[in-house]
Amino acid sequence: MDTIDPIHVQVLAAILFALGLTAVVTRRNIFFLLMGVELMLNAVNLSLIGFARTLPAAQGSLTGHIVPLFTIAVAAAEACVGLAMVICITRGKDTVDADAFADMKE
Repeated sequence: MDTIDPIHVQVLAAILFALGLTAVVTRRNIFFLLMGVELMLNAVNLSLIGFARTLPAAQGSLTGHIVPLFTIAVAAAEACVGLAMVICITRGKDTVDADAFADMKE
C-alpha cells in the first residue's frame, strides 16, 4: 500500500474547501476572510494535483502540475495585495470588522 487512493485526496480537498467557505461566510474579521480564501485556493490546488496524478497518461509527466503552480503564484499575489489593502483601510477605521466597511459600497 504505497499509494494513496484518489478518492481520499478528493475528500480531503472537499473538506478543506468547505472549511474555507465556512470561514468566508461566517466570519466578520477581514484577516479570517483572507485566510478562508487562501484555504479554498489550496484545496483546489490539492484537487488538481490529485486528478493529475490519477491520469494514466500523466504518469511521469508534469503537465497537470503547471496549473496549480500558476494558482499558487496568483494566491501569493492576492495575499500581498489583499493584506496591503486591509492595512490601508484599517488605518482609517481602526477596526478589522468587515461590517464596518459596508458604507464603502457606493
